[in-house]
Amino acid sequence: MIQIAELMDSVLAIAGAGAGTLQEIFGEEKTAKQVLNAAKRQNKKRGSGDDNAESSTPKKKAKASSGNSQESTDLETSLALPEECLDEEELSKCVLYTNRAPVVLAFAVQLLKYTMPEQPLSSRLSLAQAMVSANSRSKAVSLGLESGKSAEEEGWGQGQPMVRVMGRDIRTMKRWGYEWKGKGESEQDETQSSDATIQQEEQDGKPALWGLDLEALKKSSGPAKPGTGVGLGDNLPIYTPQSARAYLLKSFDTPPSTDSNANPKKKASSAAGRREEKEQNLGKLLGALDLLYQSWAAILDPTELDKRSWSWYIQVRPEVADGVAGWGGKGSVKLRDILALRRT
Repeated sequence: MIQIAELMDSVLAIAGAGAGTLQEIFGEEKTAKQVLNAAKRQNKKRGSGDDNAESSTPKKKAKASSGNSQESTDLETSLALPEECLDEEELSKCVLYTNRAPVVLAFAVQLLKYTMPEQPLSSRLSLAQAMVSANSRSKAVSLGLESGKSAEEEGWGQGQPMVRVMGRDIRTMKRWGYEWKGKGESEQDETQSSDATIQQEEQDGKPALWGLDLEALKKSSGPAKPGTGVGLGDNLPIYTPQSARAYLLKSFDTPPSTDSNANPKKKASSAAGRREEKEQNLGKLLGALDLLYQSWAAILDPTELDKRSWSWYIQVRPEVADGVAGWGGKGSVKLRDILALRRT
């Protein structure tokens, strides 16, 4: 029998399941018919092209991917991150200025290349953002900035599969039928992840995943109830890879100059190229992290690599004030400290 967690991941599967199958799952003929009719309406909307728009802001929820291989390739290509810098001499001199959340996000994105190499970049960005958001909420609760039970504690998303990212269990949604070939990433990334044939075999056995946004699911006006999986609204309650990518691209600045005699014209020129500078800084951070994970991946299994990642992050994260005063605060990240964590 089709499982509810699996069925809820695909509107197309629900629309084609038939009233009899749905009645077995939901137990009531009336409920089964309501779910079937809702799925058929949603599937009809998709057929008319309503799901072509992609969200790029954290507050908007993503449409379900169609699974078309060309669309998948286009999506992965559009999410490509800056080219990684692997020049150790250059990296050892680089200092970034940022807050903690984007640093742990970058750690998670690079970690998943080694612990879940079958996942496309879009999934890695989504899963990494899910972990960061869950950690941020836990921290906010501990500081008294938020209160009450989280959506997960209240049972939302129960029954959805979980994966572990940097020690935290993340609820996910399977992207049934999503086909990709890694064309959105560099040849270097493909080589570092695994042999192409092995990667394809892993991909065939493990579907791509979305990180499930349980707080958005809780706040939605759709028909989902605690413990019943995912609702049938127009949008999927997931962490979008576009918003995670945008956050990475804008977050890594160069430390502010302490030279009071700096030329104002030079400052203006630097401001004009600030976006490019930040992207280059991100490429350096990703390169340093890749060198770190490369050095350990041959001797540590994915579980152990995941366990160690949080402690590595703790050792290099920006120093900020304790308590509420440090919430969102910025500090320096020295890439030589990341390189020093490599296996020797």
